Amino acid sequence: MRRVMAAMMMVVGLVVCAGCSAATRVVFIAAEDEYRSEETLRLLGEEMAAKGWETTLLTGWPDQTAADNVPGLGALAGADLVVVYMRFRVLPAEQVAELERYLRSGRPVIGLRTSTHAFAYPAGHELVWWNGFGERVLGAPWIRHFGHESTTEVEYAAGASGSELLAGVEPGFRVRSWLYDLEGRYPPAGARVLLVGHSCDASGARVAGREPSAVAWTRRTPWGGRVFMTTLGHPEDFESGSFRVLMRNAMEWAVKGEER
Repeated sequence: MRRVMAAMMMVVGLVVCAGCSAATRVVFIAAEDEYRSEETLRLLGEEMAAKGWETTLLTGWPDQTAADNVPGLGALAGADLVVVYMRFRVLPAEQVAELERYLRSGRPVIGLRTSTHAFAYPAGHELVWWNGFGERVLGAPWIRHFGHESTTEVEYAAGASGSELLAGVEPGFRVRSWLYDLEGRYPPAGARVLLVGHSCDASGARVAGREPSAVAWTRRTPWGGRVFMTTLGHPEDFESGSFRVLMRNAMEWAVKGEER
């Protein structure tokens, strides 16, 4: 019984409601063991709860190293938005089915960093299709990065300065995230790139010979849902006011259903 009650507490995670049944409902899935997303997404949820949103945080059980269990995904049935921060999961079919039903409904999704490689099913597994979640749904797979000692300087993409998603986001801000190299191939045609990153050394200087890569963009899922994806998301990135503003803007954009 104690194990069941403990599991129920983990499923609930963080639920904060402004007391209104019409509140926007967002489910955060923090299921990775590298970037402390269970902490950073909790803080982001608290910021959105202060705006009147109802938020639920789901994590791996019994801890983040458990790749095969994220209890509570049934909460997606009543969600207006899902924010995904996952890495190398091998969830059972019944849990993946909850995410699939959500996505097929055409509702929006936001992805962060390691969600490009959210799943890692072995070859021949019935759910191996989900290994392509990053590319097919979010707009980019995992390719490589430039090393943990590097940082990233972020600037507006060409033509993106008028986007309301960038309101309050200062061009030229720096983050701790080492740049994911998308080799100029991602995101795919049809995506709108908002921010581009330049790989920098420990001193903050751009490293010669390293091409910039998109670090934030919007697109549509195969089922028509709105997507905001960022390859940023190191815990220290959340100390950046511009990054937190970007995330709040993205969440509000996603649920409004309006192109900006």
